[in-house]
Amino acid sequence: MSTDPHGGEPAMGPAELLVLTFPQETITAEAARALVKLRTAGDIRVIDSLVVTRSAEGVTSYGELADFEHLRDVIGDGGSELALIGPEDAQETAELLEPGTVAVLVLIEHLWAQAAAEALSAVGGRIATGVRIPPEHIEEAVRAAGGR
Repeated sequence: MSTDPHGGEPAMGPAELLVLTFPQETITAEAARALVKLRTAGDIRVIDSLVVTRSAEGVTSYGELADFEHLRDVIGDGGSELALIGPEDAQETAELLEPGTVAVLVLIEHLWAQAAAEALSAVGGRIATGVRIPPEHIEEAVRAAGGR
């Protein structure tokens, strides 16, 4: 985040909560490495993350990545995440999971859009909302447009 030119709150790029699901009961080291790459790539900032599991018996639990012993060497100190994803988010996600699966909730800030947010803020505007469109919907629309 950078400072608003008018001395107000820092301008922030759009934020988004992603729910990433995996077909096994625990997050793998490979999946954790991919999340660590997100933190270091520079296009986004990981604000917070939380792992939600549903055992084969249907029991749900949640925790930070650092709570998983097999991931500690992969994630290091975990960066400077804020604790913004809470138990309500974990419960809502758990209801979507099939038994024997895991999800990672990742709250990200789109740093690449920060310059646009700053420019809008300078003239009294803001990014009010956004819509996430799944890639398969875009691919379908492109195919349909090609048929015209």
